[in-house]
Amino acid sequence: MTELLERAIAQLKTLPAEEQDAIAARFLAEIEDERTWKAQFEATTNDQWDRIAATVRQEITAGDTTPLAEVFPSQPEL
Repeated sequence: MTELLERAIAQLKTLPAEEQDAIAARFLAEIEDERTWKAQFEATTNDQWDRIAATVRQEITAGDTTPLAEVFPSQPEL
């Protein structure tokens, strides 16, 4: 177990049981989500990646995309 995870667990132990369970449920859901994504990526063939890339290129050419700067505008400086 990493030092960071040990620190997180030590802090979790100080919380009430209900909060511990809520955080544990989120951790378990995150782990399962990561396993699912990993399996999906590993199962994707080169031909499928090529088709995805071609689709994205077509969408960009057709103007069917939104620039990232519009989706995630930079934060104003404080």
